Amino acid sequence: MFPLNDENIPALAQTIQLAIAPVFLLTAIGGFLSAITTRLGRVIDRARKLESTDPKDDVERSLIISELSSLDRRMLLANRAVGLSVSSALTICTLIAVLFVSAVSPFHPDQLVPVLFILAILLLMAALLMFALEIRISIRTVRVRAELIYQAPRPPGDISFRS
Repeated sequence: MFPLNDENIPALAQTIQLAIAPVFLLTAIGGFLSAITTRLGRVIDRARKLESTDPKDDVERSLIISELSSLDRRMLLANRAVGLSVSSALTICTLIAVLFVSAVSPFHPDQLVPVLFILAILLLMAALLMFALEIRISIRTVRVRAELIYQAPRPPGDISFRS
């Protein structure tokens, strides 16, 4: 496909060195995607459980609807984080491909490489923002009531949470 000769080998070796940082970023995005999808799965499981619950009264129905609304918002944010993360990963893959093509061909997209890198970082930043918003909603909606913490039985000698 591309002729590899003695002139191209140093350029290819340098390209491999340049591609290491984006590959590490790609690995980090993979770990991030794993965390997001795990959270998303738990949110979906909780929503399914609530949807199958038969409320006993209007108060319980209201609580279930409120929690389902919160879970729906969390699913939306997590899905956006996944989409943005995947877009960032695809942009990084494109960047790596462009680096290698430019190393072994006459095509040299000097302007494209920084644009792709900046785009990948911006997409990742947006994904992290969606993830932070999802976490904020989960913390706001899933709180342990203070009276349960302070009234819980403690082992002898435990002095935590005492006023």
